[in-house]
Amino acid sequence: MNTDVWTPGLGAMLRNARRRARLTQEQLAGLSTVSVRAIRDLEQERVTRPRKETLALLADAMRLDSTQRATLELAVDGVAGESLLGNVYGADVAPPPTALHPLAGRRSELHTLLTLLGTEKERLLTVVGVPGVGKSRLVQEAAAVIHDRDRTPVLWVADDRLSATSAARVVVPRPTRPQATLVRWVRSALAQRPGPGPGPGPGPGPDDGSHEELVSVIRDRPTLLVLDGHEDSAATAPALLGLLRSCPRLVVLVTARSPSAVPGSRLFPLAPLPVTDPKDESALGLMLLHASHMRPDLAPDDDLVQTLAEICYTLDGLPGALEAAASWLLLYSPEQLLRVAREDPLALVDPPASAPAGDDSCLSAALRDAVRDLPARLLPLLETVAALPRPWTTDEVSAPLDARPPSVHDLHALLLRGLIRQVPGAPGQPKFCVLNVVRRLAGSTPIPRVSRRQPPPILDIQAA
Repeated sequence: MNTDVWTPGLGAMLRNARRRARLTQEQLAGLSTVSVRAIRDLEQERVTRPRKETLALLADAMRLDSTQRATLELAVDGVAGESLLGNVYGADVAPPPTALHPLAGRRSELHTLLTLLGTEKERLLTVVGVPGVGKSRLVQEAAAVIHDRDRTPVLWVADDRLSATSAARVVVPRPTRPQATLVRWVRSALAQRPGPGPGPGPGPGPDDGSHEELVSVIRDRPTLLVLDGHEDSAATAPALLGLLRSCPRLVVLVTARSPSAVPGSRLFPLAPLPVTDPKDESALGLMLLHASHMRPDLAPDDDLVQTLAEICYTLDGLPGALEAAASWLLLYSPEQLLRVAREDPLALVDPPASAPAGDDSCLSAALRDAVRDLPARLLPLLETVAALPRPWTTDEVSAPLDARPPSVHDLHALLLRGLIRQVPGAPGQPKFCVLNVVRRLAGSTPIPRVSRRQPPPILDIQAA
């Protein structure tokens, strides 16, 4: 992971703080008793190691709060950052990223997640699911509630390779100097590997000592650590468990495509949105909202609702795919969009203005990675069940495998990853199906239609 986080230098910080205080260099010199020349040299970064007394005089004159003072002092080389952060560490220093849009649906999932996090017994949870399902956005909403309600610091550490195309994406702004320091310590602590001593725990690594620095700040204070898009859980498990032991009130919340390999982690599988209900909590409600933004001229009559419902089904109710598909309504009519979705849903999961196909920031690339990175034993099973033409039971899977039933653990692993899902409302023995976007990636047959008693005319189009 990249450990270099951008932060402004001391000169820029001083200049910005002075301008926020609406002071000229001469006025600041008069209030602080620091010479104009010294202030000018600091702002132009001719001097990078000022005396602490000088910074204190300037901070007093500009009436900086404790967090702003720590930000200035952390910009000076050689400062003992852990002691400064330990004095000012709190909710104001470590807020979660701000969401750009309201959370669509997920009220029940949010309530359950907050309940688990509020018990003080669940200290390590992994929200797992297929790319585009909304893991990051759900976790961001939970982090925001905990931060605002309980005034809990939130350390948000995002993987650099995290897909940026989902409707649930979380845009993390450039951090302040204290935030950048804390994030760097988290990444360095997780990069440390077990030493030769007995038992798990942090050992020598690329930045030995970051574990102790981080612990000295957090100590026994309530803290939520979010590892967004963290797929390397097996390698970081010893260091993560070491942090949890050293910080008794630390809670770690992980989002990942695959189940966590950290012992004791509680899994929180996140399924796609339900498709058929046109209310706000469903995929159809979300699709109607996106369509109204893109095409205000479309009247939400029964034909449009049923067409969008079919598109939602074809795109598996994935929020990230639905937002991208709605953007194509500027080019296609709803009926054309439906035809494209049924022929190749992967053609719609990236918006028209996204990066070129194959770029790591595309949802289609993230979906391909989710299939490509499967353990070797799971890929043949996925290809087999993707070829089945209808929802299937576990017993029906054994026929194409020469009467050798697949391991229930393997089917369970595909369910946890969100690549297959249980069909809602199926009576008797549960039935399952492969996500349509994943079916294409597994090289299977065309996507079947949604079965309806009275399909609308627009869905009765014969293939050319």
